[in-house]
Amino acid sequence: MKNPQDYFPHQIFRAYDIRGKVELLTPQLIHSIAYALAQQMKEKGQTQIVIGYDARLTSPSYAKIIEHVFIEQNFKVTALGCCATPQMYFAARQFDGNGIMITASHNPKTDNGIKWIIQNEPPTPEMIQDIGYQAEKFYQRNIPLEISCEEKPQIKLEFCLQYQQAILSDIQLKRPLKVVIDGLNGSAGHCAQLILQKLGCDVIALRCEADGHFPDHAPDPSQAIHLEQLRKNVLTHQADIGIALDGDGDRVVLIDEKANIVSADRLLSLFAEMCLKDHPHHEIVFDVKCSTMVRQVVEQLGGQAKMIRTGSSFLRKYMSQSKGLAVFGGEYAGHYVFNDGRGMGYDDGLYAGLRVMEYLSQHSQTLSELLAVYPERCYTQDTYISTHYTDPKTVLNEIEASSDQIGASLSKIDGVRLDFENGFGIIRASNTGEFFTVRFDADSPSRLNEIRHTFASMLSERYPMIAQDILNAHSYSSIGT
Repeated sequence: MKNPQDYFPHQIFRAYDIRGKVELLTPQLIHSIAYALAQQMKEKGQTQIVIGYDARLTSPSYAKIIEHVFIEQNFKVTALGCCATPQMYFAARQFDGNGIMITASHNPKTDNGIKWIIQNEPPTPEMIQDIGYQAEKFYQRNIPLEISCEEKPQIKLEFCLQYQQAILSDIQLKRPLKVVIDGLNGSAGHCAQLILQKLGCDVIALRCEADGHFPDHAPDPSQAIHLEQLRKNVLTHQADIGIALDGDGDRVVLIDEKANIVSADRLLSLFAEMCLKDHPHHEIVFDVKCSTMVRQVVEQLGGQAKMIRTGSSFLRKYMSQSKGLAVFGGEYAGHYVFNDGRGMGYDDGLYAGLRVMEYLSQHSQTLSELLAVYPERCYTQDTYISTHYTDPKTVLNEIEASSDQIGASLSKIDGVRLDFENGFGIIRASNTGEFFTVRFDADSPSRLNEIRHTFASMLSERYPMIAQDILNAHSYSSIGT
């Protein structure tokens, strides 16, 4: 079997970031990536940068290697220590908007990766691919570098306090709330717990200490099974709300007082309501995996619904370049960006949760009552199905060609999406492997099955195995069950 270290792993340079298995991310590879990043930033005329890292066992060592390279390249480097990605974004604003974060986000503990911003902007997919090509040129397999998994993550109080102060000066709670916060042992929990306590909340903290062993499971709140401890504590303590943050704190999942998981579609609809109230007729941005309900809610509220391709970096870039027209943007994956004169203009899971808490504190209703106007959807979660050695483009073209006959609205922003009056379906080719991602959504179980069967029927003759996989995608009548 080929040793992973015997070849250069171009597959870790993805559409949104760099991410892969730790055994691929050797210290020599990190060293070469650091040189490529330094060159890319030099070409943009940059001279200073902040570097942060998440709770993963290899992250402190990776950060140290990158720091040494940037110092050698005459950059002024500010080491943030262990922090959330939103804290890195916040700190970078004081250093010309340049920052690097060592993180694999919600991935298992066996993975790690790198995110970065230049002048407050995330890199384009082309810039990420270029880092891969340049890193290969710098790559020296035999350079004597070691990493240690024994180092404990260091949280630097000064940066945590600056970030806290910015949020505390923004969020105003009209009444005290009881909240359960689950940090999933990632790098965001510690600071989140302190902020909630300083806001005067009654706080029940779960897994808020950074632990790269992730003793229970991966720090991924999008998996309902990972939220069982949070849901149980919300009921036990009769809390107003539960908040779960992912491994680096840029995504959030919320639990209502009945321990139901609030779907991203319903949460996006609530955020649209909140932001359009003060900024009527502005744009609400969402990705192609969001339900038909989101577009309908935005339009009913008098806003402009704008659908874009999936990827938090694309969302942030669109928001920053909208010249204030887009006041809020969100993704089905749980990334939420406020651009309404408040917030920071980037995805921050805790801040999104706090905005809901602020809204909740202004009303006498419970969270489930406030969300009742946005009914539960029937849906499939993101489902990965094999390409079965077909050309993904040919499969997508087949669906596009057949869509003329079924009276659906076609979108090719990202994959092929078909919108019907009361639901939608989407199929996208993966950026990272030989598979498709599919998702279906409707306002009733019967309509969901109809839409799913419509997609399968368009492929059944030429691609029967893919059609069968589509029919096997598991559906839910409520995300809380």
